[in-house]
Amino acid sequence: MRFPNGQEVIQVFEKLAPKSLAMDGDKIGLQIGTLQKPIKKIMITLDVLEDVVDEAIVKQVDLIIAHHPVIYNPLKTVITDNPSGRIVGKCLKNDITVYAAHTNLDVAIGGVNDLLTVALELEDTEVLVPTFEDSLKKLAVYVPEDHAEKMRNVLGSAGAGYIGNYSHCTFNSAGTGTFLPNDGANPFIGEQGKLEHVAEVKIETIFPGSIQNKVINAMLKAHPYEEPAYDIYPLENKGPTLGLGRIGVLKKEMTLKEFAEHVKSSLDVSGVRVVGDLGSIVRKVAVLGGDGGKFWSKAKFKGADVFVTGDIYYHVAHDAMMEGLNMVDPGHNVEKVMKQGVQKYLQSFITEKKYDTTVITSQVHTDPFQFM
Repeated sequence: MRFPNGQEVIQVFEKLAPKSLAMDGDKIGLQIGTLQKPIKKIMITLDVLEDVVDEAIVKQVDLIIAHHPVIYNPLKTVITDNPSGRIVGKCLKNDITVYAAHTNLDVAIGGVNDLLTVALELEDTEVLVPTFEDSLKKLAVYVPEDHAEKMRNVLGSAGAGYIGNYSHCTFNSAGTGTFLPNDGANPFIGEQGKLEHVAEVKIETIFPGSIQNKVINAMLKAHPYEEPAYDIYPLENKGPTLGLGRIGVLKKEMTLKEFAEHVKSSLDVSGVRVVGDLGSIVRKVAVLGGDGGKFWSKAKFKGADVFVTGDIYYHVAHDAMMEGLNMVDPGHNVEKVMKQGVQKYLQSFITEKKYDTTVITSQVHTDPFQFM
């Protein structure tokens, strides 16, 4: 049986949701326990409540990855007679590690807000509230001709070569590489003391600066040479913009009433709060998981017909209504879409590495609200 170390699991997860994307002051990262251990079972959850920890104990979970931090406000004491203390105590007693990814998972490409747009079937989406602009860099790498196709595929799979709706974009130029293997060299082509002339291809591609280590490591692993030749250039081109929320369009327009029903079924909730004329037509939709009421003016400015977010306050609803912006509040708990999304992402890593780790989602219902 083969199992990854906890550090390896989190390193892979943070490629999806880098800590650098989190909002200032957000309580993310390792919260309880240690990552220096084999991980046999991972459980993905939205919230870390006591019932969730009890579930993890029964299912013999080693690592909980949560969206909402279990320790958001610093604990001065850990007393097991109160709920927060019991959660920490049970995790420590049963060697359950807890890791939280909050706003970094909201902002991330493929994170909470992208998963919500997929569920709502939105098209032509873009960021609603920009919070982070990545840099762009160019990689030029020189490979033997018969390894060029493999290298292009490896770079594309690592995230390089994305321009708009196109992926695996490269420019290739043929030439001759020369090198002289010296004492101690173990050349893939040629022999020590003899100048070699090799037909090579120079592959050029761009990548976001935030994934430089991932791209370079993938390139080095795929390159046949003992000492690959490559260059990295900073670019002044504008990189990808990341942020909170998304805005896009429905495949076909609906009335606000029809859209509210669409939200209920798509996000698996028993009820929603609606602000606006139920007969009005909506096509352009803004969505922001969690408590996004303070961003309603952003949705209005970008031309949204309706804004889907949780925890809408009374006076915020009045302000939006007076400005002609419809709102649908399905609750904060719809961020549960992250459970299946993160499970799928980590399961792909487990399968690729042929580990025997199991990745499950919590089945505990953590929404504190009920519709009567």
